[in-house]
Amino acid sequence: MSARQEDRVARADIPARERLIFAMDVPTADDARRLADRLGDSVSFYKLGLELFMSGGAFELLDWMVGRGKRVFVDLKFFDVPATVASAVRNLRNRGVTFTTVHGNQAIMEAAVEAAGDVGILAVTVLTSLDRGDLDDLGFQCDVEQLVLSRARRALAAGCAGVVSSGLEAKLLRAGVDDRLIVVTPGIRPVENRPADDQKRVMSVADAFASGVDYIVVGRPIRDAADPRAAAEAIQATIAQQFPRR
Repeated sequence: MSARQEDRVARADIPARERLIFAMDVPTADDARRLADRLGDSVSFYKLGLELFMSGGAFELLDWMVGRGKRVFVDLKFFDVPATVASAVRNLRNRGVTFTTVHGNQAIMEAAVEAAGDVGILAVTVLTSLDRGDLDDLGFQCDVEQLVLSRARRALAAGCAGVVSSGLEAKLLRAGVDDRLIVVTPGIRPVENRPADDQKRVMSVADAFASGVDYIVVGRPIRDAADPRAAAEAIQATIAQQFPRR
């Protein structure tokens, strides 16, 4: 792992309340500001994705969040020719962005790391909305676990800060890749909130951290709750039980 990516985050030093990343999946930047105000200090780390970036005003929202002391993960899953991905990543430098995502192609990952500056590059392994049947349809002749492990090893070799992976593969990553690799896990569903949706490979908050995950990404269980702040605080309480000294 390159020095600048390895030094991005020391796994053991992550503050417990920053381990929850809220997926700000709302239609507009104004909606995002209103929800962030409602959440207050229950969330300190936000993920901004395609929906917001396509709605306009995303960079202004990014600056607004960073100005309020929030950490931001720009989740655009870049996948294009390496030079184009590198140019896109450069546009995120020096804006207070903690992480951004690229797909796990070797040349793309290497180009992104080279261009990253102060941004941590996360490689997407296998989307949590995909299962074995989906991989068969896409022509992958291997198990989900094998594909995740292969892509994580490539990410480490490319110098990425970490990977995005289901918590179901976290133990495998810890055993088979490198303990320094940051693991960010979407598809988290609190045990009392498991709605039917498009996430297929899901895990509870406690189980995710017990498996070796560093950050969890939670969206709908907070956004769609009757009281989003209370839902976020309930998740924070579970995290605090896993990391009592942080």
